Amino acid sequence: MSQPQHLRGDYRHFQPITTRWHDNDIYGHVNNVVYYGYFDSAVNTYLIEQGGLDIHEGGVVGFVVSSSCDYFASIAFPDRIEVGLRVGKLGNSSVQYELAIFKQGEDEACAAGRFVHVFVDRESNRPVPIPETLRLALAELVIAT
Repeated sequence: MSQPQHLRGDYRHFQPITTRWHDNDIYGHVNNVVYYGYFDSAVNTYLIEQGGLDIHEGGVVGFVVSSSCDYFASIAFPDRIEVGLRVGKLGNSSVQYELAIFKQGEDEACAAGRFVHVFVDRESNRPVPIPETLRLALAELVIAT
């Protein structure tokens, strides 16, 4: 079964990430679970820098409720990578991110994944509407369907 192609031009924002020595596993490439950390770092950096998310004192936090990743080519320390980010679905209290990992300067993704955040009230852990500043930042990443 062939995988759909994930190309750099399909993503709206890119977050550079430097691989670290301890990201490599015994097989000499970045371990699969580390990719989820790259995804999480790229999304949260965007939310903090572009959407004004206050991860320490803010009344709203994002909980990951679903995630997946497909792998196409390996990466390894000391590769420089960029995480491509776009929004596939923007709901009232949730957002589905679509992400891809690219080696710096390459057009085809080494991996592609998705995860869903549900925004909740920090105190009650109950879903709340996405705050307007975050919604505006996320709307910039929405892809046409």
